Amino acid sequence: MATAQLYCVCRQPYDVSRFMIECDICKDWFHGSCVEVEEHHAVDIDVYHCPSCDVHHGPSLMKKRRNWHRHDYTEPDDGSKPVQAGTSVFVRELQTRTFPNGDEILQPMQGSQVTQRYLERHGFRYPIAVHKMEGLGLCLPPPDFSVKDVERYVGGDKVIDVIDVARQADSKMKLSAFVKYYYSPQRPKVLNVISLEFSDTKMSELVVVPDIAQKMSWVENYWPDDSYFPKPFVQKYCLMGVKDSYTDFHIDFGGTSVWYHVLWGEKIFYLIKPTPANLALYEEWSSSPTQSEVFFGKKVDKCYKCVVQQGTTLLIPTGWIHAVLTSQDCMAFGGNFLHNLNIGMQLRCYEMERRLKTPDLFKFPYFEAICWYVAKNLLETLKESREDNCLPPEYLIKGVKALITALRNWLKREVTEPASEVPDHIRPNHLIKMLTKEIQYLEVSQTLMKSHGISACPSTRSAHERGSHACRTARRLRDHHHHHHHHSHGPKVPSNLDIFEQHTQEVLKKLEMGTYEEDASFNLTVNGKFNKVSTASAAVAERSLDNKLRLVLCNGHIVRADVLGNNLGLCVFLKSSGLKLHRICSEYATSPSTEVDAIQGMLSMAGLLYSHPSEDPRSSQESWCQGSGSNSSSEAWSSHTHSPAHGESPTLAYQYCETSLLPPLHPSKRPASNPPPISNQATKGKRPKKGMATAKQRLGKILKLSRHKPFFLLSASVCIYVYIYIYIPKANINGCFIKVF
Repeated sequence: MATAQLYCVCRQPYDVSRFMIECDICKDWFHGSCVEVEEHHAVDIDVYHCPSCDVHHGPSLMKKRRNWHRHDYTEPDDGSKPVQAGTSVFVRELQTRTFPNGDEILQPMQGSQVTQRYLERHGFRYPIAVHKMEGLGLCLPPPDFSVKDVERYVGGDKVIDVIDVARQADSKMKLSAFVKYYYSPQRPKVLNVISLEFSDTKMSELVVVPDIAQKMSWVENYWPDDSYFPKPFVQKYCLMGVKDSYTDFHIDFGGTSVWYHVLWGEKIFYLIKPTPANLALYEEWSSSPTQSEVFFGKKVDKCYKCVVQQGTTLLIPTGWIHAVLTSQDCMAFGGNFLHNLNIGMQLRCYEMERRLKTPDLFKFPYFEAICWYVAKNLLETLKESREDNCLPPEYLIKGVKALITALRNWLKREVTEPASEVPDHIRPNHLIKMLTKEIQYLEVSQTLMKSHGISACPSTRSAHERGSHACRTARRLRDHHHHHHHHSHGPKVPSNLDIFEQHTQEVLKKLEMGTYEEDASFNLTVNGKFNKVSTASAAVAERSLDNKLRLVLCNGHIVRADVLGNNLGLCVFLKSSGLKLHRICSEYATSPSTEVDAIQGMLSMAGLLYSHPSEDPRSSQESWCQGSGSNSSSEAWSSHTHSPAHGESPTLAYQYCETSLLPPLHPSKRPASNPPPISNQATKGKRPKKGMATAKQRLGKILKLSRHKPFFLLSASVCIYVYIYIYIPKANINGCFIKVF
């Protein structure tokens, strides 16, 4: 085996992680740290002489400066080349430019006001300025904390990334060398430190990031401890910049949001909104070979100037394009975090980085891996929201949609670019499929609620809490305790089912008060409410057919019927999980009496009519609502519970689908085998008598009777609505919706 070639005065093999320089005389290579040549200083050397050659040939020859406005200062200054970003000429011109005041977009807030609840309600779309850190949960060293203190806590031998501002180039050096540079009376260059992440050092104990950044962070909430990939550390940065340091326009990696606190000194931010037009201009500008010669702030409509003084904390939302000028020596602390509020924008920024071929050093570590972890947790969040009969917030639904698209594209890309960041314990295709089903379910629910004028049930738990296993366990225990002991710490928000039942009871109570003719005011009310034409389905039927039936029920019996036309339609809508709609219609004889008898019989079969007082008193207890158990696993009945808007009738929005399309329940939510009956308002603790057909079975007969009939709607105006709830213990609420025309 050949011996590795040795280099430098230390006679060590080549190390790719260490900077080396070649001697122009002996052609040997030397580590910069061994010959006391910093990487940022090497670009100024024209002819390098190593320590041995220096004895015979003299010191190294340095490059001659010919301009002050170009990154390559050896170019002749003929006045024809534009100024480049970061140079001393550029900084002077920047300080003389005029900009819109940042107060137009900054949201001044107190630390205690910046909460996850606030951002989830109002959004996180504009920068937030907090002038006093009290209430933020932010802990930092005192204002007299110095650069030397940083060296003491972090260690002088730590190699850090340093930016040569005049060249806008990155290089590496030891922290001790930067401290020596910082305190030197003459600074030949402007050097800036903006990426010293110190989570793995003793200084980490001195800094606690703001509560909002911890509670919303994907990494803090979703990154598993047993992950194959190393956990990203992007929450604790120390930034040390000297006067006239400048960072050109950029978007923080992965579209992360930023918290930024100036411990001492001053920073000036130039902020640009992440509108589609501005993002397109930014991508075009970033890929241009003349990027450094064009000030991006001039390419957009508005670039806001925000001065951040000592003691101020700035929170920058996802995707904001910004540049930073250090107007005086400054130390600041900051961090980055991904979150659920702007998932689509985060993904867009990441894809932009890929198109721009951004080096991995300047990208969010394992961005795709964290997205898979988030997708897995958000799936559980959506399931719980569905089982709790609550719609997730709109920002989360949009974010999951964007995430599904991105995950699909990444899987397709694996065929040509195998660089997978899919965690081992995640089944990617199955996860995407389940997320898609949940979103489809939510879209149906949203459509139903909008058509009925019902607002979503307010979410009582944040997204990151739902994604946490510990929080889910605590929630189940709390709900179980509440169920048995009936205690509550505050007023319970009524569910859609509660509202729906209350509305149904009120209508039934009015119907039981007397016959239609006895009360003129009730006559007008009922006539006005129930004679309104149903929305989509009724309009279609009215255009195609001229059938109208007006029914009046009293104590469960049809006491009056006005029939217009020659046909009568009975439409039974069965809702399971929300993808396919079957409209089953039966036609009967044309005479009014026959039609009334047919309807009376059909309603009786379905168990929708009150028993006559002379009938069996036991059966009279079973009124509009009946409870039944179900031993059939092939039929899944569930219901959307909606409260009709005042003066409006529910629309034809319920659907029926196959059980196989239902997303599986969370293991903790699945019903036990042969669950016992529950006692509630609907069932009244009674089970169907042995041998007596349940409402579900009676409806099955209706379906069988109607199989040979055409599948379209026959009537045009709605006279009465009958709601049935069938409760299955410890399972989703099942039901059906029967509509009589």
